[in-house]
Amino acid sequence: MTTTVTAAAVSKNFGAYQHAAVRDPVIITKNGRPRTVLLAYEDFVRLSKRDRRAELTAEFSADEIAAVEAMDPGLDHLNEELTGTKSLTAKNAAG
Repeated sequence: MTTTVTAAAVSKNFGAYQHAAVRDPVIITKNGRPRTVLLAYEDFVRLSKRDRRAELTAEFSADEIAAVEAMDPGLDHLNEELTGTKSLTAKNAAG
């Protein structure tokens, strides 16, 4: 469960909120508005990696995007093994 506290409260008792942030993010407000979030290092690393992957795909050129869209779905069965789901292409081919 996410905790929301004022910046003044965090300033007075940082250790307690730092400990709480290991379990769940702590939203810190200033002037009644969310301003920052205190979260566990592991969560930060996980989110940073996810953002980096999104940035890399966001940097694809139009030609690269077209190449991905034109890929042969012949290897979709490998994705199914990894995710346990059928791709849209495989579902459409099946009927």
